[in-house]
Amino acid sequence: MLSRRHLLTSAAALALSGALAPAVQAQEGGPPPPPANAVLKGAVAVTRVFGDGPRLIAVALAYDRPIAAKSVGLAGFAVAGRTVTRAYAALSSAPAPVPADGNFVIIELSEDDDAARLVAMNGREARRLLPVARVTATPAMQAVEGSAVPPLALPVETTIIRNLVIDDFRQLSFTDPGTGLTLAYNLYVPADYDPARRYPLVLFMHDAGVTSPVADNTLFQGLGAVAFADPADQARHPAFVLAPQYDAQIANDQSQTTPHMEATIALVQALVAQYGLDRTRLYATGQSGGGMTAIAMNLKYPDLFAASLLVACQWDATLCAPLAGKKLWVVVAEGDTKAFPGQTAIMEVIEAAGTPVARATWDGSASPESLAKAVAAQEAEGRQINFTAFARNTVALPGQTGGAVDHLGTWRIAYGISGLRDWLLRQTL
Repeated sequence: MLSRRHLLTSAAALALSGALAPAVQAQEGGPPPPPANAVLKGAVAVTRVFGDGPRLIAVALAYDRPIAAKSVGLAGFAVAGRTVTRAYAALSSAPAPVPADGNFVIIELSEDDDAARLVAMNGREARRLLPVARVTATPAMQAVEGSAVPPLALPVETTIIRNLVIDDFRQLSFTDPGTGLTLAYNLYVPADYDPARRYPLVLFMHDAGVTSPVADNTLFQGLGAVAFADPADQARHPAFVLAPQYDAQIANDQSQTTPHMEATIALVQALVAQYGLDRTRLYATGQSGGGMTAIAMNLKYPDLFAASLLVACQWDATLCAPLAGKKLWVVVAEGDTKAFPGQTAIMEVIEAAGTPVARATWDGSASPESLAKAVAAQEAEGRQINFTAFARNTVALPGQTGGAVDHLGTWRIAYGISGLRDWLLRQTL
């Protein structure tokens, strides 16, 4: 697994004056004149996280001057082993919906290419791969001021990495005075953070599969934290996003948690105090062991979280009657041999305590539009507890087999459903 030091941040990708551009040497009579033609200063590999992990989705060629958008088209660009889908000039190394005169040329790549995926499986262990691309460019481009953009005589390899959204998280640590534990954590602070404003906070807790001392593993695994920090989500619901990275398992199948749970609660409380967050809009979510810990938190601290999104997890149902007073959306897969029967039992306990549950079965392979309608239909029932099961054989990707498919596939799909995220951020104490 690559450590953080192997990956340059978006700031490095954008600060071409430091990372890509050479220093201008002062000379008698002023600086030397610019080259007659545009000069390529470097190539940036651009990644984005999907439900099943990161993929290399674009290459950004960085030049020493603005490139004329009208001179850039799809023809003439090739990336070894990849399908080029779009090419255009842009103001930054991030893919953009509309071309613009700028120092970057973006070469977008098909996210469905086999070579796009940056996670390799060795048995049950996932290994993050370094995104590297080899680019050939032979189009007749021009700079805005009219100079030529020479074709690349030889393929150029990317040397800088920009991880979209992930690079916007800060890697920090917190020592809990109560337990003595030190937690590594990732924190997203809204881009236009205003100290005078009260923001909500989303706490995401990962599963046992990425337990590691590598601080940002949880961000690269899937969308559990990253989706809430995506610019589109932040435009609808500006929020802090907290994603602790645990170096030890935090919950087990005997419905027990380790002191990491208490340390996480202390971390949440510390951030609330530090940033003046809105105590009526704190949210918990997690997958598998992280979701189990969220259940345990709700049981022990019933007045802390306004609502919770619980994904592919379970708990001892005999302990769960107090959940009848909470706002929950639970998502499991019918083929998950632990989470589905476990949560079914919890729903029965909740209903026995007098709280009705809105239940639905969804097709996990449905389109985003169909899933959005399914969310709206279930939410329209007006229940504070929602229980959703993905139908059997609808959460596996082509070629996937094995007992863990329904479990892992649940969070690959669930955190990609924007309606579930929106539901969470609309709840208040």
